[in-house]
Amino acid sequence: MKIDLQAVEEAAKALYIRALKVLPPDIKRGFGRLQAAETDATANRVLATMMTNIQVAEDTDNLLCQDTGVPIYNIVIGRGVQVDGHALKQAVRRGCERATREHPLRSSVVHPLTRRNEHTSCGIEVPVIHIDFSDRTELLEIEMIPKGSGSENNSFLKMAIPAEGVDAIKTFVIDCVLSAGGKTCPPTIVGVGLGGTSDLAVALAKRAATRELGSRCADPEGAALEAQLSEAVNLLGVGPQGLGGDATAFAVQIELAATHITMNPIAVNMQCHSARRARASFTPAGVSYGF
Repeated sequence: MKIDLQAVEEAAKALYIRALKVLPPDIKRGFGRLQAAETDATANRVLATMMTNIQVAEDTDNLLCQDTGVPIYNIVIGRGVQVDGHALKQAVRRGCERATREHPLRSSVVHPLTRRNEHTSCGIEVPVIHIDFSDRTELLEIEMIPKGSGSENNSFLKMAIPAEGVDAIKTFVIDCVLSAGGKTCPPTIVGVGLGGTSDLAVALAKRAATRELGSRCADPEGAALEAQLSEAVNLLGVGPQGLGGDATAFAVQIELAATHITMNPIAVNMQCHSARRARASFTPAGVSYGF
């Protein structure tokens, strides 16, 4: 299957706009679960206001949040797919630029030193583009995630001592959630990356934070820890928007990798309640969109 790069450009543009305007159904269901379990009256009102804001944004074709974030594109290439990798990345970049200029969207991307904004949502190494490979035949998938600064600013890394064991992981995650407080616009998805190297742990935390709600860590030990930490963080009393209550997080989600015998990297990356993402799938039948 040969990939049409013009179609990739159009998809990259459409995905950015779609992600900013339509919240995935698993996040909406997550709101429902939190509201049903919330025991604090103020927190219930805050959750209701958030849900109303989401509905109004979608009904009026407006953005869910004014922060258009740092654009991230995760691309998975299956077997039998013919595409020029460099040209693929350039097509995604053009689509990202067009979404910002043609829609138009507020560009949140600036040079790290001069703070100059090109008003394209693009810059050095941005959009962030990850390419991976799959054993699925004749399928190319593009996932678009706009990562807002409110959540991204609350990113943490600890090179723990292996002898501290799982207790060090639990303590660090809890401390990170408390440190973030209401700054991440909770309820959040708390992504945790365990193992690997320092950079891999951070990447795993981002992957965990942007995973679909209701999914589980593929490793059974990781899945068990997810359940324990998900319960624990909602006992902290941070609550929606940091105003108190039970609904501090939709979930704690974990991704892990093997690591060195003398290392125990732990990373935390959070996703705000507006956990935006959109996906396009290219197959011989054409392009389809989802979450």
